[in-house]
Amino acid sequence: MEYNTSRSKMNISEYGRNIQKMIEYIMSVEDKEKRNQLARATINVMGQLNPHLRDVNDFKHKLWDHLFIMSDFKLDVDSPYPVPSPETLSRKPETLDYSSNNVTFKHYGRHIERIIEKACELEDGHMKDVLINLIANHLKKSYLTWNRDAVTDEEIAKHLEILSAGKLSLQKDVKLHETSDILSKNKKKKFPGKHPGPKNYPHKSRKN
Repeated sequence: MEYNTSRSKMNISEYGRNIQKMIEYIMSVEDKEKRNQLARATINVMGQLNPHLRDVNDFKHKLWDHLFIMSDFKLDVDSPYPVPSPETLSRKPETLDYSSNNVTFKHYGRHIERIIEKACELEDGHMKDVLINLIANHLKKSYLTWNRDAVTDEEIAKHLEILSAGKLSLQKDVKLHETSDILSKNKKKKFPGKHPGPKNYPHKSRKN
């Protein structure tokens, strides 16, 4: 009986022990042309065992890389692709550069701040006032989406002034959308439809 403790290490267990043994056998073959034939045959079997890899771009390249990894990079065969090295496995991924933009109010997001910046560039007039009202209503909607506590129009107007660095102000006679209406619409978006219960279905009267 063969125990796992006495078996060779499997670098990629998804292919199974039989593929591991096939690769070890190829490594023991002295004739290189024979090794190349066996390697190509093993690649075909590996592809059949893992058909999901066909959805990966250049999946054949991926299979050849796995072949060398499973041989612990000791297999001497001619590959149609650059042979990977052990260093490629231990290489750390490059650090991603995250945006350093500081968002004043996270529940409003960066996009609305950009819109406010554009609104500040507009000339005073009716179109600018309309845009300010739209922005203020959007701020109130966003606020209530993340925080169900009631918020006054005065608070929204204050936030607008902060976000615009005092360049935009909501006119005092402007009335924003009602909190109850916004919460009701938000609730409908989360629960777009309800199936009628048994009591809501019309039923025919029984005849005696």
